Amino acid sequence: MHNIKDLFHKLSYLQYPMLLIALVYCCVPYVQGFDVFWTSVNQALVFAGLGISFSTLQDTTKTQNDFSKRIWQDPTKGRRFLHLILGSALVLLAVGLYGFVVADTGIIKEVAFGTLMLGISYLGLLKAAAEMYENHRVDRNSAS
Repeated sequence: MHNIKDLFHKLSYLQYPMLLIALVYCCVPYVQGFDVFWTSVNQALVFAGLGISFSTLQDTTKTQNDFSKRIWQDPTKGRRFLHLILGSALVLLAVGLYGFVVADTGIIKEVAFGTLMLGISYLGLLKAAAEMYENHRVDRNSAS
């Protein structure tokens, strides 16, 4: 079991190339022209969603930096951050589903798949963030 966890933690580093690819797609309109802008945005959203999905495979018993440690140790800040992630996920999913299912044309239709992908990845991020919150809360961990 420990080897499987290590494998997932190592796979979480794939977030960086995925986010780099998303950044490249953000720059494509500057090279190819802005007639491909929304297609590039959609592709950037897809790869950003993949990057965030891979990031959720990291070890939730460890914090990556002092900034995240301060958030997850504080019950109030952690709860606010979880609400922020939940709200973002719901908005992304609603906009993505609307564009994917309802919209016939327009910008929303063009970025619907990427927005939906990013919303789904935010659900995974919410789960990982909830684990971080439970693992690092000072009020809960100091009592045990």
